[in-house]
Amino acid sequence: MTDKNTIPEFVKGEFPVTHNRFLRWVGRLGMRVLGGWKINGEMPSVKKAILPVAPHTSNWDFPVGACVMLAMGLKLNYLAKHSLFRFPLKGLLTKLGGIPIDRSSANGVVGNMVKQFREKDELILVITPEGTRKRVHEWKKGFLHMAQQAKVPVVPIAFDYARKAIDIGPALMIGDEIEKELERVKSYFEHAQGKRGEAC
Repeated sequence: MTDKNTIPEFVKGEFPVTHNRFLRWVGRLGMRVLGGWKINGEMPSVKKAILPVAPHTSNWDFPVGACVMLAMGLKLNYLAKHSLFRFPLKGLLTKLGGIPIDRSSANGVVGNMVKQFREKDELILVITPEGTRKRVHEWKKGFLHMAQQAKVPVVPIAFDYARKAIDIGPALMIGDEIEKELERVKSYFEHAQGKRGEAC
């Protein structure tokens, strides 16, 4: 019997990164300028994963996250409306890791992303499970359904403004009991305080 926390062989491998030293330097500089942010932990040795980032309480989360991405040389992806992928934005959005999603399609967002994970050799998807910068008690569960159906791990990334720390959690394989899995994932964010003083 396979442990549900075991990462499948087809997901294992080197975490997708770039080797541009200048961009890494820019990212490290940005982390210092934005308050001296530190990174705790390391990305797991996987080439496919979903990275829930929380708490998301401010527009400042984006520049902090962008600097962390550059500093670590990470190759990340995010979801965007398919209607945005037109000239002149298509090339830029694609280069920045954008994945077009048609919410009106028969498969829906979860089905489309499961298909993308199965077709691509590398795919690291960043999502904000709260779905808004306002304080919410219920997280959207779509990312857990994606991870469970695509058999890719979830790696929690906590933004703690109180400590100016980015905490990278372990790679978690998601089982069938989504409600329980949601609580398990959320437990890795309990210590983190958002920009507006809100915790998960």
